[in-house]
Amino acid sequence: MFFDQSPYPVRFEWGEQAIQHLAPHSEAVVVVDVLSFSTCVEVALSRKAQVLPYRWKDHTARQHAQKHGALLASSERRFDGQFSLSPVSLQTLPEGAKLVLPSPNGASLSALAAEVPGVQVFTACLRNARAVGEFLRDRFSSVLLVAAGEKWMDGTLRPAIEDLWGCGAVIQALDLPGSETRSPEAEMARVAFEHIQQDVLHHLQSCASGRELVERGFAADVLLAGQLNTSRVVPHFLEETYGWLEETH
Repeated sequence: MFFDQSPYPVRFEWGEQAIQHLAPHSEAVVVVDVLSFSTCVEVALSRKAQVLPYRWKDHTARQHAQKHGALLASSERRFDGQFSLSPVSLQTLPEGAKLVLPSPNGASLSALAAEVPGVQVFTACLRNARAVGEFLRDRFSSVLLVAAGEKWMDGTLRPAIEDLWGCGAVIQALDLPGSETRSPEAEMARVAFEHIQQDVLHHLQSCASGRELVERGFAADVLLAGQLNTSRVVPHFLEETYGWLEETH
């Protein structure tokens, strides 16, 4: 198929269609949802917690949490003492906790990728991009980076540039020699990240998604998400749960 980027070990594409068309031809899939699913997972795992992504933002999320003996994060972003899709709210998550995290973007992509036979699923954000890339580099011969994006009001995909940057940061860390190892799509993501690398936080605060969060009172979430390569957490999705697979050095 022309669209699967299979001649290249490192691939990049957007949203659910990436999972459908490219994941079956890849050994590893990395879901990138910088603001904020992937950052939430990284923050939670840095607390030695486990994250159970949940695709639906309805009453069934509570039932899912009860089934697994887990805490339930609010599907609405908030930091009023309740755990939520605000990464800042998860900085006080009890160590070793289980957390159900409802998210229509990152959680859905993680679940869809996990349904593809033989594929290992990870998630990455700007905070742990280098750690994830370095971990994958010597372990997999084909890696697909999936930018989650956001949704327009009609439910269609809105490409979100912060997820392009996050994918590019992981691709840079994969550091495979020669541009021929990266599809043109993956190379585009890498170059886009390198363009903003020297001032990641400024660009994150200035892009559409970042400006939305700042104006809604969640500037602290953007600040946390923009801390480039401050984490060594490598989130691995296995049996409906993101856990910290291994610390890299």
